[in-house]
Amino acid sequence: MIKIALDALGGDFGAKPNVLGALEAAKKLGCEIILVGDETVLRRELSSLGHSDLPKHISIVHAPDVIDMGAEPAREVRTKKNASIVVCAELVHKGQADAFVSAGHSGAAMVASLFGMGRIKGVLRPAIASPMPTYNGVALLLDAGANADCKPIHLLQFAVMGSTYMQKVFDVEKPRVGILSIGEEETKGNMLVKHTTPHMKEIGINFKGTVEGRDVNAGETDVIVCDGFVGNIVLKMAEGLAKAMMKMIKREVKRRPLAICGALMSKSAFKAVKDHTNPDQYGGAPLVGVNGVAIIAHGKSNEVAIFNALKTAQKLVKKNFVEDVAQKIASLKDVFAKIEAEQGE
Repeated sequence: MIKIALDALGGDFGAKPNVLGALEAAKKLGCEIILVGDETVLRRELSSLGHSDLPKHISIVHAPDVIDMGAEPAREVRTKKNASIVVCAELVHKGQADAFVSAGHSGAAMVASLFGMGRIKGVLRPAIASPMPTYNGVALLLDAGANADCKPIHLLQFAVMGSTYMQKVFDVEKPRVGILSIGEEETKGNMLVKHTTPHMKEIGINFKGTVEGRDVNAGETDVIVCDGFVGNIVLKMAEGLAKAMMKMIKREVKRRPLAICGALMSKSAFKAVKDHTNPDQYGGAPLVGVNGVAIIAHGKSNEVAIFNALKTAQKLVKKNFVEDVAQKIASLKDVFAKIEAEQGE
């Protein structure tokens, strides 16, 4: 049975959404969920939900320390060995869990993954891969914040790992890959884009060219690569725009009596759009490139988001995602070495 470690006190809302999501996952997914955190707090939460004894497929690993959200992640991970995020990564490293999920400090989750599990051999930098809703479904944006500064070789590896993720999780046979830029022409963009684009055709992916910001959600690309500085801005702007648009629509509808009638008639359509753009349905963003499955969930995750993050983690384990990435990176070892030598990196 697949075992998934859950940072059960991570996130803005404490234990409750984590425990609720874990209970649902244990019941519906047929996997074991290891709740990692202060055992007293977790047993009290379970008891308040009607579970005086541990439910089936639920276990607890005591981890009394927490990561200070305002502190420097690397220092916190080094000094707090009993912090829940650190213990989660260690459980995966020791083979006592097959994956871990955390809605806690994203920087600490990344550092703990690197320190605890290491990188896949040949991967220079792991990346946060964030699912983005599109007109036709979903696209994967990476890096979404792990690496503010990147070299072309990093973006090339992101493209390989992102393609593998879309194949495994979203069953896209030949993911279409684009590189985020300021124009469709290969002559446009900054030096990173210009130096990366020509080599995209050498690494065995379905490369479709450059993608402009307005096309991120168009649905014509399945994987969009960029450095983490740009990616995080795109991600946060998209989240902010979606919230602002919903508020503006509600405001304008309330100002017009006839529009209220139309809104009521269109309620199911509005709900469908809201559900499609709701990040809770994707659960979280995988940290691709580490030697294990790690899912970083949003800090404001509710029980639905936690359940879906656990579901994604289980799927990646079942489909041997880490092993497949390792094989593909290894098969491109000579290509990557040649590209690095040509660019003098």
